[in-house]
Amino acid sequence: MKKAAEPLIAKIDPDLRDLIPGYLENRNKDIIAIRTALKASDFNKIRVLGHSMRGSGGGYGFMLISKIGKALEIAAKQKDSDLILNHLTELSNFLERVTLVYD
Repeated sequence: MKKAAEPLIAKIDPDLRDLIPGYLENRNKDIIAIRTALKASDFNKIRVLGHSMRGSGGGYGFMLISKIGKALEIAAKQKDSDLILNHLTELSNFLERVTLVYD
């Protein structure tokens, strides 16, 4: 029997409470956009989306999103499809498991 993944706790500034759901939804949209770009070999679009995540994640309290964004940016510059898919899986897993604590 497969054990359920442990939730990840993200401590978020209460002032950002209204912005967080939209921010996380946009990261789910980024996953779809990156998969579409990957099918079209549009590595520049993937690089730009990764760069955006890299810049925004920490500001919302999600350092892992910034780290994944940086990794996506680098993988896109290298045109490494397998690495991009690995980072997308990591991002998807994070978004599924994250539990928000406003504190």
